[in-house]
Amino acid sequence: MLIRKSLFAGLLIGLGACGYLALGGIPGAIIFAFGLVGVVLSGTALYTGRAGVMPLNETGQLTVIWLFNVVGCVLLGLMMASLGGEAVERAQSMVVARLAQGPWRVFLRAVGCGLIIDIAVWLYRTTKSTLPVLFGVPLFIVCGFYHSIADVVYIVAAWDWSIGLLWYYPLIVIGNYVGCNVRRLVLPDA
Repeated sequence: MLIRKSLFAGLLIGLGACGYLALGGIPGAIIFAFGLVGVVLSGTALYTGRAGVMPLNETGQLTVIWLFNVVGCVLLGLMMASLGGEAVERAQSMVVARLAQGPWRVFLRAVGCGLIIDIAVWLYRTTKSTLPVLFGVPLFIVCGFYHSIADVVYIVAAWDWSIGLLWYYPLIVIGNYVGCNVRRLVLPDA
């Protein structure tokens, strides 16, 4: 069941990322929220939704969640790549710009995203209101922060396999994990 829930969460985030690629800007950031709202309402397993709440000794499960989130996003990235057009051009520009940031900025941008997503999901779990999610997703996007699951759609849609991806992608996965755990460190009883 974890594999299916993780795959479906990847598809939901991937759909949000596709919406962002199609629209761009603030409208795209708002539409992207569909993905995370879908995740919290369906109870599916998203890497950035679980990294800050799973017990530290369950990294094996978190790895499974991440892997199948990626699979879901790869499928949607392939679909976007095959459709071509402005969305793919936007993905190509995004990937080039992200790689140009350099490792330290990439890591910090990923930490920021992880922090926002973790707080949004935590507030949803606490209040059962989707408002933190509806505002949290556009917030991380307009801040220029990087989401390790959504970025899979952008990378695959761009179809540009630069050597820089070998440092870029692992850094955003780690950065998201760090950001997702800030709340746990600051508010250990929450």
